Amino acid sequence: MRGSELIAPGEVWLVGAGPGDPDLLTRKAERLLNACDIVFYDALVGTGVLDLIPDHVERVPVGKRSGRHSKDQRTIDEMLVGAALEGRRVVRLKGGDPAIFARAAEEIAALRAVGAKVRVCPGITAASAVAASAGLSLSLRGTARRVQFVTAHSRNGQALDLDWQALADPASTLAVYMGREAAPELSARLIAAGLAGSTPALIACDASLPAEQQLHTRLDLLPLVARGFAADRPTLILIGEAVAQAAPDLSAHLAAVGAVGEFAIEG
Repeated sequence: MRGSELIAPGEVWLVGAGPGDPDLLTRKAERLLNACDIVFYDALVGTGVLDLIPDHVERVPVGKRSGRHSKDQRTIDEMLVGAALEGRRVVRLKGGDPAIFARAAEEIAALRAVGAKVRVCPGITAASAVAASAGLSLSLRGTARRVQFVTAHSRNGQALDLDWQALADPASTLAVYMGREAAPELSARLIAAGLAGSTPALIACDASLPAEQQLHTRLDLLPLVARGFAADRPTLILIGEAVAQAAPDLSAHLAAVGAVGEFAIEG
């Protein structure tokens, strides 16, 4: 299939840009970037990925990051609809995977409401990238029988509306997107729901990029550790016994000591 045929006029593709490393972009995603004539991209899309967009393709930033919105979601929906109705070949480029905390449902619904064809190209999500960098498996036979993905983003400082009893399952791995600011609440609520304070935790930023940092700690120390970690960078937190695979000696030491300030940083 020639590039011009990959996206029909008036068609929109929601494309996962992955965690940032352009080498982790799927082959199909790269083909779509070469076949489109306009790209609407998020703030979390890595510069290396943006560099893959041909010069003749129009680029439109529509990112939302840390409360600083260049466009609200309704405006983004309207821009996508407008481009589709004009007969453009459209790529909506989203950090990570479009199906995970990326507001894909709203955009798909808006496009379908006007009869525009919309398709999705998946990408690697941040939790997978962090696990890969740390050298751990999110699931682990006999230890983590399931993986739970949640977002810690809340409106206007409201308490997180989450099922804390379900999230405090000691036989699961919890991946928390945008979790740095919510670390105190995460720690307190999970411990109150029965998860041990000594449960291994890992906080990471800039997954897959040269500037990536990972910090190993435990659940009860997470608020202290997160306070000074990557204040203005995208972060993800992993919590669960499977996290101990990444730093087994450290996790055993923290479980035994339980002292404030005992943690290690890698990057």
